[in-house]
Amino acid sequence: MENKKRNLLGTIFTIATLIIAIVVLWQVFGNTQREVITYYDFLDELQEDKLYSVYYEGSCLIKAVRKDSENYQTNILQNAPINTAVYYDITAIAPSRLQFQTDVADIMNRLDLSVDITYSDLDAGSWKELIIPGLTVVAIVALLFFLFKYIGKQNNQNMMFGKSKARVIQNVKVRFADVAGAEEEKEELVEIIDFLRNPKRYTEMGARIPHGILLVGPPGTGKTLFAKAVAGEAGVPFFSITGSDFVEMYVGVGASRVRDMFETAKRNTPCIVFIDEIDAVGRQRGAGLGGGNDEREQTLNQLLVEMDGFETNTGIIIMAATNRSDVLDPALIRPGRFDRQIYVNMPDVRGREAILKVHARNKHLGPGTDFKTIARITAGFSGADLENLLNEAAILATRARRNFITMNDITEGINKIIMGPSKKSRLVTEPDKRITAYHEAGHAILAETLKYCDSVQEVTIIPRGQAAGYTLTRPDNDNSQITRAKLLDTITMSLGGRVAEELTSKNISSGASSDIKHVTKLAHQMVTEWGMSERLGPLFYGSEGEIFVGKNYQTQHSYSEEMSAIIDEEKRKIIDDCHKLATKILTEKMDALQTMARILLEKETIYHEEVDMIVNGESYEKIIEYINKKEEEFEKKSKKEKEDNDNANTVLPV
Repeated sequence: MENKKRNLLGTIFTIATLIIAIVVLWQVFGNTQREVITYYDFLDELQEDKLYSVYYEGSCLIKAVRKDSENYQTNILQNAPINTAVYYDITAIAPSRLQFQTDVADIMNRLDLSVDITYSDLDAGSWKELIIPGLTVVAIVALLFFLFKYIGKQNNQNMMFGKSKARVIQNVKVRFADVAGAEEEKEELVEIIDFLRNPKRYTEMGARIPHGILLVGPPGTGKTLFAKAVAGEAGVPFFSITGSDFVEMYVGVGASRVRDMFETAKRNTPCIVFIDEIDAVGRQRGAGLGGGNDEREQTLNQLLVEMDGFETNTGIIIMAATNRSDVLDPALIRPGRFDRQIYVNMPDVRGREAILKVHARNKHLGPGTDFKTIARITAGFSGADLENLLNEAAILATRARRNFITMNDITEGINKIIMGPSKKSRLVTEPDKRITAYHEAGHAILAETLKYCDSVQEVTIIPRGQAAGYTLTRPDNDNSQITRAKLLDTITMSLGGRVAEELTSKNISSGASSDIKHVTKLAHQMVTEWGMSERLGPLFYGSEGEIFVGKNYQTQHSYSEEMSAIIDEEKRKIIDDCHKLATKILTEKMDALQTMARILLEKETIYHEEVDMIVNGESYEKIIEYINKKEEEFEKKSKKEKEDNDNANTVLPV
């Protein structure tokens, strides 16, 4: 704030100086005319009674007011002062003052002219000769002063290029209680906290605490939050910087910033230095176009020296986060630098439940909120996704003028994150709506019929994002291993939309494009990567590596064209078998398919209970009656909630 005020005052002073100089020069020279005549021509004009007043300023400059000027004619009639003057620049040798007085007095005596003649001191000069140079000097000095000040400021900024951009937090408020869903990762970090609190205990035992901790995991899993929690639990300063903050366009700046960061950290030991997205500066050397002189590689070299060089940085623990540990330089992740790598994985169902409870602390949740059900529905969600989910639910509740969040708000938040916001205002033609209804009904019936498919949570034909409709399934558990039977059932269920269109319409549509892409990818992985082809056996036919070519990656294969043809045949066989199975099941359950499509066309969205009733053979009338009754109960509940909310917001007079 001080610097901003000082710069503002300096700018105002400079502008004011320039304005004053311009105004003075304009007042002096702006309204005057200057003619170049000889001294004797001036005497002739005086003799011919053309001048009203004469002022001799010395040197060769004479100011006079002419009687034929417009200003003279106007002002003399109104008895007002005359301001307009004409300057005569005498080209002849300037006469002495005595000669000037004698000549003019002689003419006036002979002609009896009434001319007001004023003489000035030739040695002292006029006020213009003193003021104007002074103002000019002041303006030039002021401009030079602020110019040098600006240059000095720029030089200081250039010198600051080598300073670290690390942000220092002295009192971190995050604790392990704020981090949920990763108990094993917490146990790995407890040792670091204990060392920062009691370093003497470890040094006396001869133990060496890890120099660096590398947190590896997908985006949104809480790697940065873990680093803050360690600093908060240990009560030490927390230095935070990103990998891209080191590298600039100037050579040597990155290495200078690394040195400055560690020097600052040494003055604040014990402390934690956290480098987020370290892959921006820690990529493997020799891979860039710059070779060994690349600025990024120089920065990495300095970081390697500081972490485990000739000097030991006792009391400084380096923590870093990345989701691309495969591209890091081997020298960076060797023992002695990043000794320990902690993998922060996606939370499982229990972890998601714990994370939801943490983020729900400051949320007003309504009765009936079931965190276990939400955790089951949100398989594959990261901690950041779950936080965003509850935030979306809170926004929906606020928009509906409720003072608490309902399960419907949370379900809608899940759908928004997965598929995008619903587009109820989009105009959908009846043929498109009918195709979508049969398509989603085919997915839902196969998902409920096949043994290894997840149960259906919701089926809708309301467009969301790029999808005309969707079928949302709910896994019962978070199995990390996928069996061949489950993969085949997943492919069969994914083909259910296309098969339903084939059975109910003469022409198939392009709506199954994403399903076809999905099943092709699964079949390819089953054959080439997971060894699930009976003909090829447990052999790996995946890519040996990827070469970056322009915007895409080109895959290198290590097998022949004949083997590639066999792989294509096996993929085709898997998809054909699944297609036949889907056709067989939906043909047998054609009544259920027709009933579900009919209900979707009328209600647009159905849930798990309705899907079970349809697959079990319940009639259309009974299912519609059940849905209407449920909608009535929901409307009554919503109305009561609104009344309770209005009563809570009503202020009674005292």
